[in-house]
Parts: sequence; C-alpha cells; structure tokens
Amino acid sequence: MGKGNRLTIYILLAMALGIVVGYIVHVSAGQEFIDSFAKNIKLLSNIFIRLVQMIIAPLVFTTLVVGIAKLGDLKAVGRVGGKALLWFITASLTSLLLGMLLVNVLKPGTYINLSQADTEGVKDLMTKTSTFSLQNFVEHIIPKSLIEAMAANEILQIVVFSIFFGVAAAAIGDYAKPLVKALDVASHIILKMVNYVMNFAPLGVFGALSAVVAAKGLSIFHFYFVYFAYFLLGIFLLWLLLIGVGYLVMGSRMNVLLRRIGGPLLIAFSTTSSEAVFPKLTEELERFGCKNKIVSFVLPLGYSFNLDGSMMYMTFASLAIAQAYGLHLDLGTQLTMLLVLMLTSKGIAGVPRASLVVVLATCAMFKIPPEGVALILPIDHFCDMFRSMTNVVGNALATSVVSKWEGELNDGDVTPA
Repeated sequence: MGKGNRLTIYILLAMALGIVVGYIVHVSAGQEFIDSFAKNIKLLSNIFIRLVQMIIAPLVFTTLVVGIAKLGDLKAVGRVGGKALLWFITASLTSLLLGMLLVNVLKPGTYINLSQADTEGVKDLMTKTSTFSLQNFVEHIIPKSLIEAMAANEILQIVVFSIFFGVAAAAIGDYAKPLVKALDVASHIILKMVNYVMNFAPLGVFGALSAVVAAKGLSIFHFYFVYFAYFLLGIFLLWLLLIGVGYLVMGSRMNVLLRRIGGPLLIAFSTTSSEAVFPKLTEELERFGCKNKIVSFVLPLGYSFNLDGSMMYMTFASLAIAQAYGLHLDLGTQLTMLLVLMLTSKGIAGVPRASLVVVLATCAMFKIPPEGVALILPIDHFCDMFRSMTNVVGNALATSVVSKWEGELNDGDVTPA
C-alpha cells in the first residue's frame, strides 16, 4: 500500500473516530466539560492548520516567482494570466448565478428556524466587518510590505508582490538566473516539508470533527435539514458543471485528476480549510502532469480569485437570510448583489470563515438584517466542509485546464495517488 493511500485511510479513520468521540462527549457530559473538551481537542486541528500556514507564504512566493520567470517574457505571462482570469471570472459568475437560481426556486430561507440563531457567534464576525470599506478593500490587495504580508499570511498581497518580482526577474534575463534557481531549490525544499506536515493531518481531522460534534451534536441536522440539503444540491450541481467541463477539455484524463486530488479533498473536507491543502495540491498537480511553471503561477492566483464553493454559498446564504426575514429582492437588486459579492470576496482571502464575513457585509449593504447570519451559523461548519472541497476541485481543474490550453500537460506520474 502506497504512503498516500495509508494517509487517506488514516484520515478516514480519524474522521470516524472524531465523530464517535465527539458524540459520546455530547450526550454523556455536562455543558462545562463539553465546552472545555471542545476547546482543548480543537488544539489538534489548530496545530495542523498552523503547520500548513507556516509553509504557504514562502511556497507561494518561491513557486510563483519561479513560475513567472520560467514562462519567460511578458507576453507569455500575460497569455497564461489572461486564460487563467477568463476561467476564474467565468467559474465565479457561474457559481454565484447557481446559488441565486437555487434560492429563488427552492426558497430555503423559508425553512430556517428563527429560534436557532447563534447570536453569540455572530458578534465575532461583525467585528471583522466593522472596517469593511473600499479603502480597506484596496489596502488588503496592495501590499505595504512583503514581510508584513507574509507574517499575516495575506495570500493576495504575496501574489501581487510575487508577480512584480517574477516579471522583473524575467525581464532581467540571464543575470537573474542564479536567484531564480535558488528560489526553485527553496520551493522543492518546502514541498518536501509538506510531506512531513501531512503526517499530522489525521490528528488535525480528529480534533476538528470531535470538537464540533461535541459542541453541536448531530441534532443540528434536525433543525437545518432542508437548508443543508438544498445547499448540498447546489454543491452537487456545481460539481457536475465543473467536472463536465473538465471532461470536455481533458477527456479521460479527468478521471486521473480526480484520483490525484482525492487526498487533498479529504483533508479540505475534514478540516474545513482549502488553504490547508495548498502545498499538497501543488505536489499532486505536478504529479498529474501539469508543468511546474503553470502550477506555480495559476494555483496561487486561483486561491485568491477562484473559490467556486464559497462563491455559490455567498449568494445562497445572503438571499436565504433575506427570505427568512420575509424580504423580497427584485432581480435587479439580486444581480447587483451578485456583482458586489464578486468583487468583495476577492478582498478578504485568508480571513477565517471568509464566506460568512462577506455575507455579513453584503447583508448590511443591502438592508438585510446582518444579525440574520446568526441563523445559519449553527450549520455553517458542515456547509464549510463541502465549500472547501469544492474550492479545491475548482482550483485543481483551473490549473489543469490552463495547462492543457497551453500545451503543457503531459502524462505525469502514472502511479496511483
């Protein structure tokens, strides 16, 4: 059995064990012990996430600079970047429209139980939107300092700096080659670190699931069954669209890609963090056959501009909250909201529970009671599991499709993932 297969099995076992342990604690312990248990056991998940976050900033910088430098001239950078952005914008608009369509047809907001609002949880989110403005949106994108951006793990700011740095290195030519080679070596060392960090994944998965089940129990699905079911229907339809386009572009290679990203999908699902699998996804896409220079350029951009699962959920949740309060939004208002979500979602990449932060800010902008986010907070962790998986699928597909369009997709490593 391959090392990758063993890790997948360990993660599945950790998921099952986490749910069982969490449920036992939930039904047999007092509230004080449950709160203490959930807080302490979640440390396992936090340790794993922090270990991954430790790697992301240097990996994004080194791989993106090397990728742009290897692409060569500005014309090649612009061509690949243009194709990537075309995919990102199309996929994002499709995801947002799908969420809007589902809410208008199925009306999930009418099923939300107003008595189950998590008013305490929403207070933390509201503090993150208190300074949500155009000025802060721009400042969030443009880095003041690379060191500051790396310290805060601001992926979008690191991407902006890396693009400038990589383009400058490509323009200098041979004189910059020693530095580019050194960064290439550094990126391979960091990818080797990924293998070490991933050994902690089962512990992180166990901690994340046992904490949430201990605190919420399984009864949460009783109150939110319809809302959650409609959301899963949306995710299912989005997957059909994405995978369908993947088959149109890549044919039978799509089967290989889905097998390759199986491990990263499991980690994203169980930790509710698509960011947690960025290093591993980089490795698996190169094994799939995508050239390093394409992966290292397109994938970091995707993590800033192409979060399909989150985009679909933003319109779904925002309009469902409006329905829960009996507010009717005409088509023009809904389309305006869609465009606002398209823009504002790009300014908070890397923010914890970013989807809900954007939903909260958008509700306030369109006169929807922002406290309504408290209605969906209890079920949000479970929605986030599927959002994170979908984000991983979308970015893996975007990178593979751009590689195919560029003629840079080879047969890859044929050994099983």
